[in-house]
Amino acid sequence: MSGTLHKSNMRSNGEDLRTALQPLLKLLSLTVIGLLLANPKMQLIPKATFKLLSKLVFALFLPCLIFSELGESITLKKFVEWWFIPVNVLVSTALGCILGYIVVAICRPPPRFNRFTIIMTGFGNTGNLLLAIVGSVCHNTENSLFGKECNTSGVAYVSWSQWVSVILVYTFVYHMMEPPMEYYEIVEDEAEINEEGPLNDISRPLLVEAEWPGIEDNETEHSKTPFIARIFKSISGMSSSSIPDFDITAESSGSSTMSLRCLAEPRVVRKIRIVAEQTPIQQILQPPTIASLLAIIIGTVPQLKTFFFGNDAPMSFMTDSLAILAGAMVPSVMLILGGMLAEGPNESTLGIKTTIGIIVARLVVLPLLGIGIVVLADKLNFLVENDAMFRFVLLLQYTTPSAILLGAIASLRGYAVSEASAILFWQHVLALFSLSVYIVIYFRIIV
Repeated sequence: MSGTLHKSNMRSNGEDLRTALQPLLKLLSLTVIGLLLANPKMQLIPKATFKLLSKLVFALFLPCLIFSELGESITLKKFVEWWFIPVNVLVSTALGCILGYIVVAICRPPPRFNRFTIIMTGFGNTGNLLLAIVGSVCHNTENSLFGKECNTSGVAYVSWSQWVSVILVYTFVYHMMEPPMEYYEIVEDEAEINEEGPLNDISRPLLVEAEWPGIEDNETEHSKTPFIARIFKSISGMSSSSIPDFDITAESSGSSTMSLRCLAEPRVVRKIRIVAEQTPIQQILQPPTIASLLAIIIGTVPQLKTFFFGNDAPMSFMTDSLAILAGAMVPSVMLILGGMLAEGPNESTLGIKTTIGIIVARLVVLPLLGIGIVVLADKLNFLVENDAMFRFVLLLQYTTPSAILLGAIASLRGYAVSEASAILFWQHVLALFSLSVYIVIYFRIIV
């Protein structure tokens, strides 16, 4: 009897292991295909094709997936019940930044990379990669642990978390990734030389445009300068002569001296306003974000939802068409990732010790902390009851490598571009192993 039970347990453990690893093996196969197609020696598919594919993902496949799945899944009640998903993104980012600060203290990278180290440790990929994992877990899985609504609920949860990440990247990360003031003057001449011969769309690394196509169109006069440091330099008692002139006098040239004296805003408030005006907050309204907003509006209004979603809905033909296009998202994202890895890592001056520190903190330590946070939140009844996919997505938010979008921000700011490329390359390679281990652990926890 005990021998039979032991064999049953062994078989169950083997099945659990296979169930947990199979989704990653699917994604790995797609990534390897992309790597082979983009291999410079084979040259089966040119880099320009991968860049066009990334634009299709960004502007078409991803918005279609978000709208079709989030719109069908969300309701006004669920809108309230899912409150912990964006909170979890903030918690995971805060813990990651704390770990990044610890990496700085222990590994002591070159001082100009202190902020870079914190950002690369703190901000994970909560978008395309999570959607790919969910899509792979839910693809052709009968008797799935996550139920019949596996893909719909998984995509909805991931999409619901994306808007928080997007806001953080285009505000906090954008300014944290500006070139350090104390090193700006040293590299300024070199930067000016590089700007004389700008990279064209083909020569720009795929990493830069993998999740933000057309990034070069968003460069501004101050995007590659230590903007905040120059603006707030005089607060510390230093001379403000180096603060750039933002030509605000022209706006008030028609006002009298008395009105200027009466209406003049405080100096600190003025500087905060200038920084806010230079923050690319408008970039938040990208196709995926717009699709999320539309899905939330339509999904939470019953009259609109019955018009778009359901077998008898008048606009069901449109949502079905969008769902067909959405099916191309997961394979396209993994092919692009393979093309990015085929380019290999750039040279980095960050140092091996710091590179290893970031990878260990992001891929090994943070997921362990995430397990504790999610288990605690479950005990406090913060989570949706008896929803395995809800918990799986929360755990995955602590497990992914750094966001590929950080490479685009680094390029836009002209700060640690090659270092970002190297870190992202090694993280995504090693994440194949760390994700395998933690997904097995997550399946055991969820069961």
